[in-house]
Amino acid sequence: MMHTAVGWHVEMEFLEDDQHTRAVAMVRLPDGSEVRGHGHASRHHSDSNQPRVGEEVAAARALNEIAMQLLDKAHGEIDAESGRISHAIHV
Repeated sequence: MMHTAVGWHVEMEFLEDDQHTRAVAMVRLPDGSEVRGHGHASRHHSDSNQPRVGEEVAAARALNEIAMQLLDKAHGEIDAESGRISHAIHV
């Protein structure tokens, strides 16, 4: 049986200085809603300056925040449809 493929696009933006990286991620869902997450990374003064590493850490944290929000959203939709309180969805 073939299923329709659905794609989601995530937008990621960074704000950086020599010590800190901040990331903001946003995903638009097929229902028209948007979910945003924020992440932060700090470079220890003894570490070499590797902006890509800070971006990866900050991005992972922003995406993790989005993941938790999506789980909460799904949980709410399950509860609304079933009329009962569902068990927590764990990652």
